Amino acid sequence: LAETSRADIDDSDNDEETANDFEKENKKSDYFEGESSNKRDSSMQCEAQCKMQCCDMQCDANKIYDMQFVDKYKSSVVQNTVINYSDIESAISKFNAESHENIANWLDHFENISQLFSLSNLQKFIFAKRSLGGTAALFVRTEPQINSWQKLKQALIDEFSFEINSAHLHELLSKRKMRDSESAPEYFLKMKELCSSGKIEDAALMHYVIKGINDRQENKTVLYGCKNLFEFKEKLKVYEVIKSDYAKSKAIFDKTKARYDSNSRFNSFDKLKPKQGHDDRFSSKNESANKVKSSGGFERMKYNNFESRKSKFCFNCGDPTHISRFCVHKDKGFKCFECGAFGHKASECDKTKSKPEVATLDVKPKLDNKVTIEDISGNSLIDTGSQATLLRKSVFEKLNICKLYPLNLSLSGFGKCKVNPLGYFKGNIKIDDFKCNADIYVVENNVMSYDVIVGMNVLMQGETVINEDGIVIKEKFQRIEEVDSLSVLPIDVTPNEVELNIGPDVPNIFKDKVQQSILNYVPHKTKTTNVELNILVKSNEPISHQPRRLPFSEKKIVQTEVAEWLEQGIVEPCFSEYSSPVVIVRKKDGTPRVCIDYRRLNKVVVKDRFPLPLIEDILDRLQGSRVFSTIDLKNAFFHVDVNKDSRKYTSFVTHEGQYQFLKVPFGLCNSPAVFQRYINTIFRPLINDGIVLPYLDDIIILSSSFEEGIERVERVLSIASEYGLEINFNKSDFLKKSIEFLGHVVEDGKIFPSTLKTKAVLNFPEPANLKQIHSFLGLTGYFRKFIPKYSTIARPLTDLLKKDRKFKFGEEERISFNQLKLMLAEKPVLRIYNPNYETKLHTDASLEGYGAILMQKSPDDKNFHPTYYMSKKTTDAEKKYSSYELEALAVIEAVKKFRVYLLGIPFKIVTDCSALEKLCKKKDLVTRVARWALLLEEFDYVIEHRSGTRMTHVDALSRSP
Repeated sequence: LAETSRADIDDSDNDEETANDFEKENKKSDYFEGESSNKRDSSMQCEAQCKMQCCDMQCDANKIYDMQFVDKYKSSVVQNTVINYSDIESAISKFNAESHENIANWLDHFENISQLFSLSNLQKFIFAKRSLGGTAALFVRTEPQINSWQKLKQALIDEFSFEINSAHLHELLSKRKMRDSESAPEYFLKMKELCSSGKIEDAALMHYVIKGINDRQENKTVLYGCKNLFEFKEKLKVYEVIKSDYAKSKAIFDKTKARYDSNSRFNSFDKLKPKQGHDDRFSSKNESANKVKSSGGFERMKYNNFESRKSKFCFNCGDPTHISRFCVHKDKGFKCFECGAFGHKASECDKTKSKPEVATLDVKPKLDNKVTIEDISGNSLIDTGSQATLLRKSVFEKLNICKLYPLNLSLSGFGKCKVNPLGYFKGNIKIDDFKCNADIYVVENNVMSYDVIVGMNVLMQGETVINEDGIVIKEKFQRIEEVDSLSVLPIDVTPNEVELNIGPDVPNIFKDKVQQSILNYVPHKTKTTNVELNILVKSNEPISHQPRRLPFSEKKIVQTEVAEWLEQGIVEPCFSEYSSPVVIVRKKDGTPRVCIDYRRLNKVVVKDRFPLPLIEDILDRLQGSRVFSTIDLKNAFFHVDVNKDSRKYTSFVTHEGQYQFLKVPFGLCNSPAVFQRYINTIFRPLINDGIVLPYLDDIIILSSSFEEGIERVERVLSIASEYGLEINFNKSDFLKKSIEFLGHVVEDGKIFPSTLKTKAVLNFPEPANLKQIHSFLGLTGYFRKFIPKYSTIARPLTDLLKKDRKFKFGEEERISFNQLKLMLAEKPVLRIYNPNYETKLHTDASLEGYGAILMQKSPDDKNFHPTYYMSKKTTDAEKKYSSYELEALAVIEAVKKFRVYLLGIPFKIVTDCSALEKLCKKKDLVTRVARWALLLEEFDYVIEHRSGTRMTHVDALSRSP
């Protein structure tokens, strides 16, 4: 494997590097850092697609309207989509012949944009002409016969196309070296762009890129063996990861050289000193020369540098007592300093060639670290060229793991043969002090000589450095000092299917991107906001409290938590006239949490009125999205600072002392508001674009597809990293088609109560007092929009809350209680409101109450579905209204309830009261009805009458069961 991976290494480069090793190392000052840039065309397509989905369709002289485009994207984009002229034009880059841009590349870019926007040939012709500049624009203006897209395209190719001679292009690629300011991926993209002006094979491009990287040949071995450019680009990223943390400065070289000089192996040249009387004229202070001993007993030394001689000697025989012109052996010719004979030089001596013995300086990195898999150790190899971690079958059988997951996957790199693994399992791996969990592939015993080959799927979870001392693997994000040499064995994995923990319906390519984004996430905190907690109090009288007595077990919890807060800079010791006690509460999973009891302080604190998002508004904004990601922030409030003058109010006392918060604490009445202001400030641009919906420490990322979803996740993580947000990834979801948010489940444009909430309703005990009645009605009332005729069903329970009403939970109340449970247990479903769908408002009224259903027509099945239920009991005064007035009241109350949905769109009011249809046509109206009629003037509606037999679905909302 090692020989195969190094087959392409130029021997002459190795010789040159060996001869000038110290000189080259002294010249290298640093390695390069960088990130691979995205392709321009892909970036432009993404930008155009985002803009396309955000624009509104209007048909006028300044906009392009294409029904074929609308039909094509009707299922994924809001109907009647609009593409603004400026949106398309901004997505197309300008072409200037003066910039020597390849016309073929520009035309490919233009065709991609045209296909994305479904432009016709006429539209292509118009936009292409507007995208030309300089000489190109002048050329088209002087050619009147160019009057179609095909003619324009051909004319541009004929006029501005050029192709560099193949030999010249190879010469350019050979001379183009990676600059100090370039990263390896960036250098690759520029070399690839240079190749676009001619025809160069992928293998040749990869060869020139590797040769152009200024690094040791053994360090670049990881780049060999790629089958295509995509794989090569991925290995360039691995190369950058390994090299990015190491600085090859002169100081590091001196440090490395000092280790060489101090090694006993390098100071053992005294054994190779020449015999007395022979060749002592060649004694030198240069201890770094190689020495060769021949069978003739003579010794020689080769020098990289000679020190100036102070004494003279004979160049012919080596005698220090005379010089060569006085040598008595002059007629015999030169004396050989290998065998001692005359007539030839040492370089021509046959004995030198027959049996050389070389004293070498052998420095090889140790690649056999101690590797343990599930407490079983074995001989191992660390292989930075392998994508997978491999385990022999004999070792796997010792692990007592009964199940191997089957997979359709092949391994290449074993002598150019492909090997099918027996399966894989997820196991715990320990390499020295480094621990991780990864997929391990099991192969037959005869496939490899090692028990374990550790590949990049393990190494990428930490930070790896290979030097003359061996391999060091540390936890991610720790700094590594240096790397001197790199030795790899390539094993390539060709996966057909890989399982990740983000759902089976997500394509593998997006699973990999999500995992990579999470692995690469680091909260750098390079940006800050001006949001901080300011506390104002209504009274100057200090609030103080003595520390509460806690059990010994809870004291230990408080002591540990406060110590962590001190270490993390969340609290500090203080002397404050304010103090609040500590209390231990339990989280949902039962683990304890240390909180501060700020109840007395909250009574005198001036409330921060920054609004939290309305749950209904958040749910409404989910319409049109089919793929969701949710991010949960860790210790959310601790991201926000407390104003220096306000810290004294946050003071708390424990059995050990008094402390105050530097970060916003939990339990303070203004903490949610200030954090919502903080998170809104960070994500304001994405909130305005409808990409992100934050609600305290929960952040929803909306998207219509997996492609758009991963792009938006990466944008959100990038911003979060800049502001140093700590993310709880094990509580976050990515690219899900169904999410649970604020007690609701959203999926495929539908919404229904979450299982957790309905379970709480089903497990609610039969109320025994008014407090339990309040709790039950509060729980079910949260989902009343899902329950038709909720008010009439719950009426027996709500009547128990009336003043001077004696509590009696009888049969009627029990029926109401159980029926509400039953209706929520059936998981009622509503559609998410969409302002572009056809809308109807169905209303009905009776003496017992009135109700309404807001319905919309789905473009999928062309049927109307409920989006909201509304019902209300009639008051004693309203029961005296006539049926006509009750029907009008039902319409007015429904319109007021759904005003946020109905204002600004045309809709239809459907009722079974024929008199109501004539409401707007009458001149003489009852004062009350006339006032109601004025309220309807701001709406765009029509009234449709239906017979009562066709209105049973809404009639039930207004009547008792």
